[in-house]
Amino acid sequence: MKHVKAMAIKFVSSLVLLSLILGLLYDMSFGNIFLITLVLGVAAYLIGDLLILPRTNNTVATIADFGLAFLIIWLMSRSLTYGDNHFSMSLIAAIGVALFEYMFHKYVANNVLKDQGGQQQTRQLQYQTEASEELTPVRQDVRSSNEENKKPQ
Repeated sequence: MKHVKAMAIKFVSSLVLLSLILGLLYDMSFGNIFLITLVLGVAAYLIGDLLILPRTNNTVATIADFGLAFLIIWLMSRSLTYGDNHFSMSLIAAIGVALFEYMFHKYVANNVLKDQGGQQQTRQLQYQTEASEELTPVRQDVRSSNEENKKPQ
């Protein structure tokens, strides 16, 4: 039920946001805005909110949602509408969607992902490196003949 509520909040908010940007500024029809919002909402929720956000942080998920929103809005506006200003229209709409997604990720992290099955969804990746002081081996069989001649006898 939490996912349905989160999807509804995301869909309505995105529809209002894209209606303001695409409808008022760029005169796109409501049917096209509705279709773009539907595709973007489902894709961004599955990829950005359920796959990327639990494994990373809010900033990475927002950047991924910006790229996804730009790509979906640009491709769908090119195929659904006529005109030559698709890049700037998609860029402005994707920036608006990314700003909304930054706040929406906080809601998802606190209310949807927090209590999923009693398990903590966020996991910290720990990378370790190994360092050594030896740069070259110090064995008798790998020394050069010049080093052997320098030894005191």
